[in-house]
This record gives sequence, structure tokens and C-alpha cells, in this order.
Amino acid sequence: MSETTSATRPPEPDFTVITNEELRAYRDAENRFRASSAARTFLGEPDAGAAIDWQEIALPGRDMPVRVYRPALPGDDEAVARTGLPLVVHVHGGGFVGTAVQCDWTNSHLAAGLPALVVSVEHRLLAPDSPLAYAVDDGWDVLQHVVRDAARWGVDPARVAVFGESCGALVSALTAIRAREAGLGLRAQVLVNPAVDVTEAMFDHPSVAEYGYSPTPALPQLRLFQRLAAPPGADARAVSPLHADDLSGLPPALVVVPTQDAVADHGRRYAERLREAGTRVHLSEYPGARHAFLTLPGVEPQAEAARAEIVAFLSAALAK
Repeated sequence: MSETTSATRPPEPDFTVITNEELRAYRDAENRFRASSAARTFLGEPDAGAAIDWQEIALPGRDMPVRVYRPALPGDDEAVARTGLPLVVHVHGGGFVGTAVQCDWTNSHLAAGLPALVVSVEHRLLAPDSPLAYAVDDGWDVLQHVVRDAARWGVDPARVAVFGESCGALVSALTAIRAREAGLGLRAQVLVNPAVDVTEAMFDHPSVAEYGYSPTPALPQLRLFQRLAAPPGADARAVSPLHADDLSGLPPALVVVPTQDAVADHGRRYAERLREAGTRVHLSEYPGARHAFLTLPGVEPQAEAARAEIVAFLSAALAK
């Protein structure tokens, strides 16, 4: 997804009756807007202390675009900053729409402020021929790829964290579980407004009833998200971290929950399950904030505080 200088935001479709062709057309137009300079009013300006570029990673059977954020320090310090950096593998939210560019504000500040290398996965988006399992593989495969080639990327493989928002938080949570099973040690996981359940039970939480249509009509999007994530015949529990059998032995977690969010209880319940399993977790709620607030610093006043909390958490977790 390349940046554009300007774009017009498309009208939001009726997600209850949207066709496959309409979905593709909508997400292409919406992602062009999110990658445009016009969207910076809402999405925020990147930190000038970070260098940002696109790269492609060769993964089994596919090439995966990633958006890479590096600290850009002047003079001799630049070379030092680009070796032995902690690594943060980020996954953007959106599910069936979204691009890593929408997270430039947060990720560039992480890269400059920690400092760290942040690799944001431009994962395969949900579609009738692209279930959630594909995006989950993308997150895990990118993490493995960068850690295996840590020297070339200039990162310290012993200081690694995962970070995701919404559907991206689901991918990051499952990545943390797969890392534990593979013996790949992670220092931390950051899960922001996580949607961690794509079974039919995902709609049973009180927050879904309370905020399904306020402040925005989230429920139709969640129903489409669920249908695309786990099509008939797929095992929805396998891609639902909330239903994982074992959540012990995972890296410490920061779970960030905006309270005016239909999936707020997903985050709360996942934090409970992590705590019950003996995994260290901090649940941080932002009263009055809406879903995806971290990506909207231009309109969501609490985005700045949440970003600062994430930087502080990762700074402690990734210290030498």
C-alpha cells in the first residue's frame, strides 16, 4: 500500500448486505484514503525521529509487505541506533480493511522513543477466499523471519515484543502463543482494543449489547468480520485466543481497553484468563474512548496517553 498525496474517503457501505465485489472496492478506496496525506488530520503525523519505508519479506509461498520504522538519529549515533535494537512486530487492525500506514503515528513514536525497530505486517485481509488463519500465519511468519535474520535487520533476538490493535491484537495474541510453543522467547505483548473471539460467543458480551450501535454501528461490521474470519467448516476456536486451552507461560501483557467499545469485554475477559493462567498482565481502561482510538490522535484526546503508556511498558520490558 503506497502513500498518496490526496484521496476522498468512500461512504461506509451497508455491511449487512455488502457483496464480495463491493467489499473489495470499499476496502481499496478506504485504504487509499488511510494512506493519503488527507488522512493525517485524523491519523496523526509521524515522528520526525523515525525513518519509515516499505520492504518485502519472502515467506513460504508469498511475498509479504512490511512497513519498517527505524530510529533516525543524526551523526555517528545513527549507526549505533541501527544495531542491536529491540524488535517490535506490529499488526494493524481492521480485519477486512486496513493498512500499516494508518499506524504511522504510533509506530514511528515507538521506533524513535524506545528506540526500537518496529516491523508492521501488511497481512492478508479477510475476504471469502482469505480467512483469518491466513493473517495469523502472516504475523507469525514475519516474526520468525526477522528473528532468524536478526543480524541483518539490526535487532537483538533476545528483546522482542508483539503489538497489535483490534483484529491485529488477535493475531498478536496468537503469535505469542505460537512463540511459546516454538520456544521463541518474547519479552512482552501489547493488545489494544483486542477482538479475541470469532466464535458465535463473541456477541454474548455485555459490551456488545451496550455499544453495538453507539457511538458507531459496530455490530454489522463485527458480524461481517466473524463470517469472513471463520467461514463454514473452519474451526473458529483455533483462531480465537480467548478460547485457547493454555494461556500460561506467555510474556507479560498490557491490555488496553477503550470503554465505549463493543469488544471492550473481549479485552477484559482475555486479561482475566491470562491472569488466571499465571501470566502477568496489566489491564488499562480508557473511559469514554472508542474502538481504534489509538490510531486517531487527531480526534481522540486519550490516544496520546495510551501511546505514552505503551512506550513506558515496552521500554521496561525490552530493556537490556
